[in-house]
Amino acid sequence: MQIDPVVASAKPAPPRPPAVELPRANRVIQLPDFTLDGDLTAEQSDFFETYGFIRFKRFVARERAAALYQAVLEIDRKLVADGREKVNGVPLIFGTRADGTRYVQRIPFASLQSDVFHSFLQDPRFSGITRTAGPGYRIAEDERDGLVINRFRNEAGAKYKRLGWHTDSLRDLFYFEKPRRYLNVGFYLTDSPAEVGGLRVLPCTHNQPISSMLTRKMHFLDDAPDPDELAITAEAGDLTIHDGRIWHRTALSTLTGDASERCVSYLPLMDGPLKRKTESSKMPFYFRLKGLVGY
Repeated sequence: MQIDPVVASAKPAPPRPPAVELPRANRVIQLPDFTLDGDLTAEQSDFFETYGFIRFKRFVARERAAALYQAVLEIDRKLVADGREKVNGVPLIFGTRADGTRYVQRIPFASLQSDVFHSFLQDPRFSGITRTAGPGYRIAEDERDGLVINRFRNEAGAKYKRLGWHTDSLRDLFYFEKPRRYLNVGFYLTDSPAEVGGLRVLPCTHNQPISSMLTRKMHFLDDAPDPDELAITAEAGDLTIHDGRIWHRTALSTLTGDASERCVSYLPLMDGPLKRKTESSKMPFYFRLKGLVGY
């Protein structure tokens, strides 16, 4: 009996990770494939104001997203090489590779450290988003945390694997301000299918009273899936906006290593008094709270 040599030498394919089932809310609320050409249309504004989030497909081409991701790696290398621990008073969050070297998982004020990202923010469509947010809103490159880049990875040395339930407006209290409308513009530098975890939101909770905003869940400590959550999936080059008053979390990837990386930049849109950060700025107490829960 002869054995086919091709069959005999073939190696079994690596096991595929189990498919991640989308939450129930994804079957009820369909995510339209909106595109953004300038100001939001009436239909897009209605969707955002109703649910508290929106997704725009193909904001830039995948090739542009890949070039921006390379700029992230350049910022990372410089921060590590310079031994930086903070930028403008905001602490960096590091992960550690198997060989003991460090990489930055949360980079604040990225557009102040990279001409590539600063140029990206000059896209006139961002001005359209600020006009939609309301009068007096601006791109906060040098306020709060500026343009933040998050790199979530599921591996032994990663500190940023997931992020528990929270509302961004909580930080207003630590700045001794009343919680207000606070929009986060997320740009996806890598693909974000359900398998890599990603953003989960509780639709419509941006309209909740302050008491619910503060007490519905234990901020950052509670990271359990919620039966009413919705998963926002995206591809490299897509852009999302979510209202900072909405309850949201970042789910853990079912993949590991490089395949698990989800890289997203977040630009807060701010109104109210201008409060620029500098290298002499003190670390807000808000980050001490996050440190206590392991972030």
